[in-house]
Amino acid sequence: MFFMKTYRKYFMIVGLTWAGCLILFVCAYMVAIGPQQKRKEQVENQLVETKRLYDSAMNADQEETKVRANEEIETLRNKLKDFVVDFEESANLTFDISQIASEKKVDSFSIKNQEKTRLSAGNDLKYLQENHINLSFVGDFNQFATFLNALERHKPVFFVDNFRIIRSQQNDSKHKVNMNLAVFVLKQQDS
Repeated sequence: MFFMKTYRKYFMIVGLTWAGCLILFVCAYMVAIGPQQKRKEQVENQLVETKRLYDSAMNADQEETKVRANEEIETLRNKLKDFVVDFEESANLTFDISQIASEKKVDSFSIKNQEKTRLSAGNDLKYLQENHINLSFVGDFNQFATFLNALERHKPVFFVDNFRIIRSQQNDSKHKVNMNLAVFVLKQQDS
């Protein structure tokens, strides 16, 4: 029994020593090594990002990449022409709309540019402005639909803000239509 008591005391001292060392090592890990791991991950992420930028810069220097980028820019400029008219050509828009109206044979056609040009959705756009045009004409529903379809297929695109159809008092099915259009115009650039 004496032998058990001696070893029991010995095992207790060894166990407490191991537990104390374990707690000390866990605290040292949390204070010294844990932050190093996070810093290592940050440095590795920065390395990956820097390698990506380097590869991008090396690709940009290649002639075929320059040609592909120029082709993409030209494609995007052509798409932009579908939706935006140059400032110098904006005066021709009323003529284009009048020509569409005469093709669709609408009666009592009138067109008026709104004096105010407002920015789309209140955004302060640097290169674009929104011009508004008021139209009124008399026609039946089919004339209205074909005229509206022709306006929306026009290049540059006319956006119909709103329209109002006032029913005819006679039974001739010719109704008065008021329509507000919007078109994007490149702002005049100071050279």
